[in-house]
Amino acid sequence: MATNDPDPLALIRGINETAAFNRWCGIQVLSAGDGRAEIAVVWREDLGQYAGFLHAGLVGALIDTACGFAAATLVGRVLASHFAVNCLRPAVGERFVARARVVKPGRTQVFTACELFAVAAGEEKLVATGETLLTPVAS
Repeated sequence: MATNDPDPLALIRGINETAAFNRWCGIQVLSAGDGRAEIAVVWREDLGQYAGFLHAGLVGALIDTACGFAAATLVGRVLASHFAVNCLRPAVGERFVARARVVKPGRTQVFTACELFAVAAGEEKLVATGETLLTPVAS
């Protein structure tokens, strides 16, 4: 996927639909293009951990997925070679929104950053941040 593709949002939504894990989570692609992506998932009890927060594994998955989609809008399909997540507060909300952006695209490496927000009663709270190092792969 290159920046001259006619509809990067449709392409990213298509990729999202091919991933069984993303379908199970209920990940929705809200926006994508120009090195940015925004995804969301609605809270379900089966996404939680023992205390009722969004499981940290899902926190990482949302950050990884949003970053991968942001990178894909510039360089095509990618695989994560490294990612880091900072959990800032318990992830409690009705919905979770991850907003990612490409920090530096490259031919062999793409650096990205993401913020994850919990949404409750119309208010967003930052619950986690993350960064990924992605490697472009042949389609």
